[in-house]
Amino acid sequence: MGSFNILFICTGNSSRSIMAEAIMNHLAPQRFVAYSAGSQPAGHIKPGAADCLVRNQLSTQGLRSKSWAEFTAPGAPVMDFVITVCDNAAGEVCPVWPGQPMTAHWGVEDPGHANGTEEDQAKAFWDAFMKLHRRISILLSLPMDKLDRLSLHKELQKIGQE
Repeated sequence: MGSFNILFICTGNSSRSIMAEAIMNHLAPQRFVAYSAGSQPAGHIKPGAADCLVRNQLSTQGLRSKSWAEFTAPGAPVMDFVITVCDNAAGEVCPVWPGQPMTAHWGVEDPGHANGTEEDQAKAFWDAFMKLHRRISILLSLPMDKLDRLSLHKELQKIGQE
C-alpha cells in the first residue's frame, strides 16, 4: 500500500485546512501527502493558526493559502481524499476532482471568528487544532487495506460527525 493524497478544503484556506494539512503531514508522512486549499483563499495564514502549529512543534514550512483551482489544473497531484473542514466550503459547488476521490465533510468552527480576549481567541484555535488532530488520528487508525471503498467512505463520513 503506497501513500494517499488528501486535500483539506476551507473557504479561506487560512486556518483550519492549513492546520489539517500540517497535522496530517506530521502524523503520517509515509502514508499520506496532505494538501490544503480554499475556494476563496485569503492569501495568508492567520497568525493564530501558525502560532498553534509552532506551539505543537509542527512544521509550517511550505504552508500557504492557495486556491483549489491549483488541484484541478493539469499536472496537479490526483487526490484520493477530499475533506471539507468548514460549512461554507461544504455548501459550495466543488470542482470535479480528477480521479474521483472519496469526499467527506468534517465541519470545524472557524477559530478566526472567535471574539473576546486574546486568550479566548487562542483557545478557539487550540480547540480547532485538537478537533482536527483527533479526527485525523481516527482516520489513521482505520484499517485502510481491509476496508472496501463503500465502508471506507462511511467511516470517513462518520469521523466528521463526532
